[in-house]
Amino acid sequence: MAYVPDMKTRSTGGSVAKFLTSRAFLAPIIAMIVFVALWEFLVWVNNWPDYVMASPSDLPAAYAEYWGLFVKYGWQTLWRTVVGLVLAVIVGLFLGMIMGFSRLMRDALYPLLVGFNAIPKATVVPIVALLFVGAHDFNTILIAFMISFFPIAVSVSIGLSTLEPEYRDILRALGASQGTIFWKIALPKTLPEFFGALKVAVTLAFIGTNLMEIVSPHGRGLGALFDSGKTNSDYPLMFAVLIALAILGIVLYYVVVALEKIFAGWADRQPG
Repeated sequence: MAYVPDMKTRSTGGSVAKFLTSRAFLAPIIAMIVFVALWEFLVWVNNWPDYVMASPSDLPAAYAEYWGLFVKYGWQTLWRTVVGLVLAVIVGLFLGMIMGFSRLMRDALYPLLVGFNAIPKATVVPIVALLFVGAHDFNTILIAFMISFFPIAVSVSIGLSTLEPEYRDILRALGASQGTIFWKIALPKTLPEFFGALKVAVTLAFIGTNLMEIVSPHGRGLGALFDSGKTNSDYPLMFAVLIALAILGIVLYYVVVALEKIFAGWADRQPG
């Protein structure tokens, strides 16, 4: 008896096929192909040797030679970045809620946060590395957190502080507590701003992770692999690391996009 797929199976297959042919999938793929082709063309036109500017065609050999290190160090970079980002979300939400619900706290904390964020984190990395010598995992997570929590705190604060007072007044008149107002009104309103900031924080967390991996004498991860390529003047390896970092950043970015569609998809307004 021939197998006839049920409606659910056909629906799932149709959805996948539709996505693979959609503009949302094809547009970034085409943009990446154009970018790689332009990169290769510029290297070829200028006749740059690989010790000046590696081309995309130089990278497969680097990946093949150091594949084991890419897998090992890539995982180390990824998990430290994710942990730092999670801490940034927790602290950023906490500070954002405090500043969003209290004008006094907003006036008190904003100058401190702005001043802290204005300090170049590249200058903080050596200080942290010296303060916690040997604690490379802790140092890396700390820098990833420090560089990425600010946009989350600010976006949540703005989202809560701009909540229409009429909503609060109506709910309070009905006997709603501050917690109920937060969960029913404030949180849903803040979600679009939160996910917008989280997309920015993802890339910032990767920057923080790699700063520490490169600077720390005990550095491990893709940043340390990049530093090794720099020391040995292995430019294809250095560019291969940069592309690997870009891929990890893109993957984590689209994880955030998927979460945004689940929890705040109602706020999405597609341009015509």
